[in-house]
Amino acid sequence: MSKMKVPKPPSGPVPWDKPLAHAMLADMLRIRRMEERAAELYGQQKIRGFLHLYIGEEAVATGVLRALATDDNVVATYREHGHALLRGISMQAIMAEMFGKQDGCSRGRGGSMHLFDRASRFYGGQAIVGGGLPLAAGLALADKLGGRSALTACFFGEGAVAEGAFHEAMNLAALWQLPVLFCCENNLYAMGTALGRSESQTDLCAKAASYGTTTVSVDGMDVVEVHQTALRAAQQVRQHSRPVFLELRTFRYRAHSMFDPELYRAKEEVEAWKTRGPIHTYTARLKGQGSLSEDEFLALDAAAQAEVEAAVAFAEGSDWEPVDDLLRDVHTAQGAA
Repeated sequence: MSKMKVPKPPSGPVPWDKPLAHAMLADMLRIRRMEERAAELYGQQKIRGFLHLYIGEEAVATGVLRALATDDNVVATYREHGHALLRGISMQAIMAEMFGKQDGCSRGRGGSMHLFDRASRFYGGQAIVGGGLPLAAGLALADKLGGRSALTACFFGEGAVAEGAFHEAMNLAALWQLPVLFCCENNLYAMGTALGRSESQTDLCAKAASYGTTTVSVDGMDVVEVHQTALRAAQQVRQHSRPVFLELRTFRYRAHSMFDPELYRAKEEVEAWKTRGPIHTYTARLKGQGSLSEDEFLALDAAAQAEVEAAVAFAEGSDWEPVDDLLRDVHTAQGAA
């Protein structure tokens, strides 16, 4: 069990006009309802393989992705459904991909962990812990050499900070002054080991700062703080063409994956973190300042659920890839044994 004390729930005024405030809530609801439905479909064996849910962490993807421009690159982990959705991949294409159908964003070949869409500049879905970090450095290097103003936002968990790829990517990004926004989603447990049991230095910002990188630690359960900080960080990356490291302190309410018996943390800790839930605390703040009525909340939630059901219907109606196409885009070296 993590020894980190559970902070007080996010509070305070929401400094946005009503359209933006409601859009942020709608984004989080879309992620949450899609993830909940995906869990149900997994239990029905309509979604197979691995499934890593983002429930509880919605404020991170919502706050950061709305701070990016359309020509920016996004690299994510295997817990990437929400990032893909908010980046612009349709929920229908995401759901079909999780079903393994050919109308999925990766034609059904990638599944839950390998969502990809070049048009959205969404480069995965990386199944290897830390695997997206060198890719992010490479994308940023390409943009810099090409004279483009884009940045690359790279999402990864705190478990990746123990990987060599993290240190290599951080070093090169700082050394070559690459425009990378490193977004560490610190949910305290990586796959199933508390941070203090796997890393001798648990101050993740200190690790990133050792490379001369600007670092900021953010309450990842507060969509307001996440978005405001991400806006400033993205602006800094663009202006100076140098990396910035964000630690987003968050908590997943579900197990690491659907195969995880979750024996490594107490139910009391999970329940304590649920008091900080990004959706209900944000909703309460909006209602408290008169920016959201119950009817408006119900309408946003109904729209999210309708989108989910339409996506499920699309996935169920989509075809499997024909057997004759299974070798398409599969390449082997000439003369290989």
